[in-house]
Formats: sequence, structure tokens, C-alpha cells
Amino acid sequence: MPAIPSHAERFTRLTALLAEWQPLWRPLPFQHRRLPWAEAHPGLADRLRSLDDDACTRLQAEPFTASPLAEHLPVAELAALVALPELPGEGPDLPAQWAEHMGGRKWQQVAAFVPRMAVLPEASLLEWCAGKGHLARTLSRRLDREVTGLEWQAALCRDGQVLAERQGARVQLAQQDVLAPDAARWLTADTQVAALHACGDLHGRLIELAAEQGSAVTLAPCCYHRTAEAHYRPYSRLGRALVAEHGLSLSREDLAMAVQETVTAPRHVRRHRERANAWRLGFDALQRRVRGQDGYLPVPSLAYGRLPESFAGFCRWAAERKGLELPADIDWHAFEQEGRRRQAEVTRLELVRHLFRRPLEVWLVLDRQRRLEEAGFRVELGTFCARELTPRNLLLRASRG
Repeated sequence: MPAIPSHAERFTRLTALLAEWQPLWRPLPFQHRRLPWAEAHPGLADRLRSLDDDACTRLQAEPFTASPLAEHLPVAELAALVALPELPGEGPDLPAQWAEHMGGRKWQQVAAFVPRMAVLPEASLLEWCAGKGHLARTLSRRLDREVTGLEWQAALCRDGQVLAERQGARVQLAQQDVLAPDAARWLTADTQVAALHACGDLHGRLIELAAEQGSAVTLAPCCYHRTAEAHYRPYSRLGRALVAEHGLSLSREDLAMAVQETVTAPRHVRRHRERANAWRLGFDALQRRVRGQDGYLPVPSLAYGRLPESFAGFCRWAAERKGLELPADIDWHAFEQEGRRRQAEVTRLELVRHLFRRPLEVWLVLDRQRRLEEAGFRVELGTFCARELTPRNLLLRASRG
């Protein structure tokens, strides 16, 4: 059995692989009529296009399992580098009645997260980006201890305080912008902070403040692309050295790839999404013809339920948004069929990005883990639940010795 790599070894090797293969995983297939890498890797492009629907669906969900792409891409090595252990939890299961006022999936995530906090006996407990304080209330009820929650929206603080008082939870929600300079006042060496799916700069701020103050942290990060920076600057010294050595450069758009995996949606939602994507690609073919320019034209997103009833209606809506005048003699059926053909092709070509999605996410969390280690923390990294519950299932547990 091969030796399990250390976190530093994972970080180093993932940097090298992400950098080496970035010409393949970075381009967005829906933006290109012909992918930039297709000529250099014709065998891979042909293999992807030849996949049937069942194989394509399976590889979307399980990109490392029995992959027919292994002869072209480092599938086995990537699979080994992203294989992280499940962190053990402590104590009995939480009472099901505590799920009141939480969505079912949110409750399951909280119920998986809380037993894995390894709460320090004398620590003051703090929830970061608390919302209505679901996590704070659960911690308080489980431990019979006071918990403070920080949330910048006053309405969520008020609603959460009502829930805490109704349930007898010893929780105080405080209105606080965690990105503001005065957020540092909440963290000390005796503070233990919990953050379940804090986004981008919000959890980045927590990591930096914890590193400065010595606060223990249990963090499940999320939405790495929600950042003010256009290009990613690693948190750790090692990360900055590695990206410079290997020439890895990540834009905000690249970071979004790490969180594009979602839990399987209901069939009607999947069908709606597939139709919307096919129509977008059909409009893309149409706008290239009308403009006489073979270039992608981004179109705004539409909320679920607001999609026009016909392909022609969608194209007219999109053209109006982009200030594009459409001719009267459009063969709508032909362009809609072209959109469906392109959707099938794009879905297959995107499997390359699916393969590198989890490696990128693990790399980003390893950078955060290394930042805390460099600040003198002991850090554990693993998963806190199955990916079917949430694909954002990576957990950092950090405390100073």
C-alpha cells in the first residue's frame, strides 16, 4: 500500500499538477467553438466526444472512478491526492427535535459539524457569519454553554435571537461586519471559533485574525471566489513560493470551479437547467452569425422560473439585454438544434474541469491549513460529512499547542 502523503507533499504535488494541466482545465468549453487545447490533445477530445450519456453522467458524479480518461490525464494521482480522512466526531447523535426552524439539509450539516468541533473546556465560543445562529444554538444546547454569534444583517440577528430565546439556548447574536477593522475585538487566545460554510473573504478574514490572536478554529470553507481580489494570492508563504515556482495563476473565475459541484437536484430542476443551457448555446451560435464575430457574448443569468417559454422568446430577451438587433428571417428550429448539439458536446468536454475541481478545492484548503501551521497552530484536515450531504465537506480544526 502506498504511503499516505503529508499535507505539505499534497500541497506541493497538487500545485505542480494544477500548473501543468492548467491549459486544459482553465478554458470554459461553452465559450469556445473549438477548445484551445483540442489540437494538441486530439485523442482526449475525441474520447470525450465519444462518451455515451450514461458514461458522461457517471463521470460527472465520480470523475476518479474507472475513468476512460486515465490514459490522457493523471486520474489516479489526483484521486490519491484528494483522498482525505473523515475526521472523527465526539458524543451521541443530536436530538432530532433540535432541527426545528432549520431546513433539513442545513440541520444535517450542523449535526455533522458540531460533534467534530473538539470543544476546548475553558474556551469562549464564537460563531463566525452566524446568520440566524443555527450553529450557535445547537452548540449552546449541546454543551449548555454561552455562545456568541457574529452576523452583519440586523434582521437575521433579531430573528435568530427570538429563536434562541424560544429554545432556551444561551446565545447572543451581535451585529458585526467581520471584514471591518473592529471585528478583531471578538477574538482572543481563549476564543474558539466555529464557521460552517463561511464564504471567500469572510473565512479568509477569520484565518488571518485567528493566526494573529491565537484563537482555535473549526472551519468548513466555501465559495473561494467570493473575494475582492481579481487574482488569488496564497495565504501561506509556502503557497506563494509554490505558485511562483510552478507558474500557477488563478483568477477569481478559476476559483469558482472549485465549488461548481452540487448535490443532485430534482429531475424537473435538472431538465430546466439543461434546457436553459441548450438555449444559451443556441443563442451563442445565433449571435456569432448576426454579429459576424466568432466570439462569446456573455448573457445575464435568469432566476429559476423566469425562463421564457420558447427558444425564440429567450433569444429575443437575450438580444435585448445585449443591445443586439435580430433579423426577421431566423430559422429558430435550426439554432435550437445547434444549441442542443453543442450542449451535448460541452457537457463531455467539461469532464476535464470536473476532474480538476476537487483537486483545486483541496489545494485551496491546504493553503489555508498551511497558513495556520506557519502561525504555530496544530491543524487537522479532513471531511465532516458525505459529499452527498454537501460537496463542501472539507473541515479544518486548528488550535495552538
